[in-house]
Amino acid sequence: MSDSTLSSRTVLVTGATSGIGYETARQLAERGATVLLHGRTAEEARAAADRLVATAGARATRPHPYGADFTHLEEVETLAAAIVAAHPHLDVLVNNAGMAAPERHTVTADGNEIAFQVNFLAHYLLTCLLEPALTADLGGRVVNVSSSLHRTASIQWGDPNRARRYSRLAAYAQSQLALTVFAADPRVTAVSVHPGVCDTALLPLYDHEGLSPAEGAAHVVRLCDPAVEIVNGAYYDRGERVDPAPAATEDRTVRRLNKLADLLVGRTV
Repeated sequence: MSDSTLSSRTVLVTGATSGIGYETARQLAERGATVLLHGRTAEEARAAADRLVATAGARATRPHPYGADFTHLEEVETLAAAIVAAHPHLDVLVNNAGMAAPERHTVTADGNEIAFQVNFLAHYLLTCLLEPALTADLGGRVVNVSSSLHRTASIQWGDPNRARRYSRLAAYAQSQLALTVFAADPRVTAVSVHPGVCDTALLPLYDHEGLSPAEGAAHVVRLCDPAVEIVNGAYYDRGERVDPAPAATEDRTVRRLNKLADLLVGRTV
């Protein structure tokens, strides 16, 4: 990957204060990209930006920190407005922020199951609101950091909050399937990537040991590079393009999911 192709790029990475998100931000900054670094709070984002500058050295461009708690959709709207105002031209959005679903069924103040909101709905809303910036110029793209667990999932259309039958693994997998389906939305060119099972906070969902977050992040960063051609809706398992779950390639499912997401985030189209 050449540094030059990333040096003029502006990239927003969500959930960039730790794990794969932090490593993605660091690798992009080291290659000269202007990185907008998102964290749950402005303080956490600033601390991560300071840490990145201290470890990445002189070559890295200083990231711009932004805070927004994805359990509050209002904060997602405020984040999007701030970014569009400061960066009307955004080259890449990396939808990385994620959480494991909790043991107990948990609903946000917005009324959504927490993992579905943090992992999918917040990213759906953010992507929709950033669409003008992402499409301001040809070549804007979205990279969704998804999971191989999306293959085990089904979207409970009648009960997306899983209030009737809750299982933390099923709730997490549903959020990852929704994120992967959303990549096929025609509004902005988007792909999904399973970065491999990495040693992050989500590791217990998969296994006892994993790759380093830096190894996982390298697969994400590659897809941010305009020199790497992508096809809308494509799904990657680490560096290799493979078929996603069948639902992720069905136009009807994409339309149905958008309708559900618009309803749940309170968007009137």
